[in-house]
Amino acid sequence: MMSWVTDMAARRAELTPARIAFTDHETGVQLTFAEVEAKANRAARALLARGIAAGERVAVLCHNHADFFVLLFAAQKTGIVLLPLNWRQPPAELAPVVAASGARLLLHDGATAATAQALAGTLALDLVGFADALLGGEAPHLDTLAADLSPAPLGETRIEAARPWYLLATSGTTGTPKLVIQTAEMAWANAVNYTQATGLAGTDRTVNFLPLFHTAGINLMTLPLFLAGGESIVLRKFDAAAVLKLIGAGRLTAFFGVPAIYQAIALEPGFGETDFSALHSLGCGGAPMPAPLLQTYLSRGVTVCNGMGMTETGPTVFLSDPDNAPRKIGSVGKAQILAEVRLVSVAGDVVEGEGEGELQIRGPGVTPGYFGNPQASEAAFAPGGWLLSGDVARRDADGYYYIVDRIKDMYISGGENVYPAEVERVLVAHEDVLDAVVIGVPDEKWGEVGAAWLIARPGAEIDIDTLGAWCRERLAGYKVPRSFRVVDDLPRTAAGKVQKHILKTRHGESGR
Repeated sequence: MMSWVTDMAARRAELTPARIAFTDHETGVQLTFAEVEAKANRAARALLARGIAAGERVAVLCHNHADFFVLLFAAQKTGIVLLPLNWRQPPAELAPVVAASGARLLLHDGATAATAQALAGTLALDLVGFADALLGGEAPHLDTLAADLSPAPLGETRIEAARPWYLLATSGTTGTPKLVIQTAEMAWANAVNYTQATGLAGTDRTVNFLPLFHTAGINLMTLPLFLAGGESIVLRKFDAAAVLKLIGAGRLTAFFGVPAIYQAIALEPGFGETDFSALHSLGCGGAPMPAPLLQTYLSRGVTVCNGMGMTETGPTVFLSDPDNAPRKIGSVGKAQILAEVRLVSVAGDVVEGEGEGELQIRGPGVTPGYFGNPQASEAAFAPGGWLLSGDVARRDADGYYYIVDRIKDMYISGGENVYPAEVERVLVAHEDVLDAVVIGVPDEKWGEVGAAWLIARPGAEIDIDTLGAWCRERLAGYKVPRSFRVVDDLPRTAAGKVQKHILKTRHGESGR
């Protein structure tokens, strides 16, 4: 393990000062690496001048801006711990997260000013705006506070590798988020894992649109590309038409998205005519990418590589290689170079060779724990420093891994284990089904049975009266859902994961 790392913004600016680090898609404003370093130094001094000390937490609420990364590097320079907040959540949901962190200062952009003001009123937070003009209000602006401050380095350029750098609230598919500690060591491990898996280099360009309160928005792949010296084009949030246009214009050479992003791009008019040839790597994570969607891209000559990681792992653990991804559809590849993994059976034995078990992970990319929650931190690890992923995974004879399902999502029907992900893979193979989610629900006879929530393909209509028989031709009877429901949309986290706990509540309320 590393004991220290260098100041990321300072060293990158020293190596490639004039190269473009960020381009704002909306305004066209660009920041060189030297300008990012200067702004980060000024921002660091402005935060210290407001009495924020090393180790204290500062919350930030914003859409995607290059200035978010300026704040991230300012936090690294000072030892201040940044807490990115979910701009999709109302103040009532954000308040417990901020309270748990102990933050007393909230930074926000113009688009989130109203939410920030309501949150500040609830928790008595100081407000400071940044990134763009405030929409009313009298809060000070970080650029104004920092305008007369020196852009010179603060002094010490060695960063304690394991020191908390920023906190990320877990995605909340269970409804109970925790604050995952992120460190500079984790960031470097992720950068190495992702870069060596994809060939990412300083000549690459990507687009940043995944939300910055999620690990993917920071680390897949904007921060690794920053460390490599490449350019990130920043969108405020995802826009399928804008992304497809950037791809077609050859502006992007590397791309990462979650399955819902790839689906939206594939449904965008002009997808069939778009030239993808400038892209040398396309990664996917956050949830398994359905085989039909992978095939849609393969039919265009585009290989999307599935991967797997967690907020607690920085996140990159697995990523498929493009040479084998087409023949290993459904696989997340092999563990990358700074990630160690093992499978453990229900009996507690380590599975050797081909087999199935709980996936456990360790290495420099793994979090030291959850902020202010020693009980959760202790419960997350097995002896030897192995992080319990909560996923059942399978390793094939070639050493490739497949995520079977979340352990907690498995249900038992008539004494048989059912993994919803297996059923979902069958359902999305139906010609009329675009997306499918299966949950286990109580049943007087069988204990639990499956309930499926479906989204139809554009222009198609799902016949739920015949769908059960269609499933029984492809699944054992106990795996076939007992009910089907067609909906227009599904509740998702910002990372694209379906919030199954919400569907279970809805199912109970409907009485079905």
